[in-house]
Amino acid sequence: MLKQLLAHPLTRGFGPDDPRTTELRRKIIKKKPFLRKIYEEWYGDLIAAVPASTVCPGQVLELGSGGGFLKELLPECITSEVFSCNGVDRVLDARALPFADASLRAILMVDVFHHIPDVTAFLHEAERTLASGGIVAMWEPWNTPWSRLIYKNLHPEPFEPETTSWSFPASGPLSGANSALPWIVFERDKAELASVFPGLKLETIRLDYPFSYLLSGGVSMRTLMPGCLFSPIRILERGLSLFGKHLAMFSFIALRRTS
Repeated sequence: MLKQLLAHPLTRGFGPDDPRTTELRRKIIKKKPFLRKIYEEWYGDLIAAVPASTVCPGQVLELGSGGGFLKELLPECITSEVFSCNGVDRVLDARALPFADASLRAILMVDVFHHIPDVTAFLHEAERTLASGGIVAMWEPWNTPWSRLIYKNLHPEPFEPETTSWSFPASGPLSGANSALPWIVFERDKAELASVFPGLKLETIRLDYPFSYLLSGGVSMRTLMPGCLFSPIRILERGLSLFGKHLAMFSFIALRRTS
């Protein structure tokens, strides 16, 4: 009942695998000042992680671009999605990237990694296509006591931190997911990650956003806060950064191609 009351009216009647849902979510992000500010912060982190072309040559690829606006801030990036929709340069599958070896200097994404049905295949592709010094950078859901409560009860996507697999059945382009997958791969199974992918060094895991994304309503629910309260809430969240392992709902993750 609570989910129904908070559901954003624009996306009612559209499934997650419908390209129209993705395009509507782009409109929602831009029209909700509080949520847009979150995305601007996330994009700022992604852009800051991209190595200079003089240091690491190659193109910049964004995965799962359909609902966002990164290209407005980073015009050089190649936008992509798993299906055709407005404002996207390429339709592609992250498990089989149509790029030559060592041809990318960055692969960027927001809320995409946990939708890839086989992240082992993606990480092999990242290792292959990134030039030496290139980066994979992402903002993703994270597993903490607080986030488990929210993701299991208020979020429409599966959240299964106990699974032993890095993959899940692909029920549709976007409907399949495990929101706990970033935590599984980059925290719980990080020793396995280092063993299987020696060319990808895990450089950064930064936990954040215990409340602000929830208060924004995200892309599927109504906003619970006006945009003018974004700054004081972010100040509060930064003050609680020491408790990130208990409260954070998201993590900024960066891996670098080392050889």
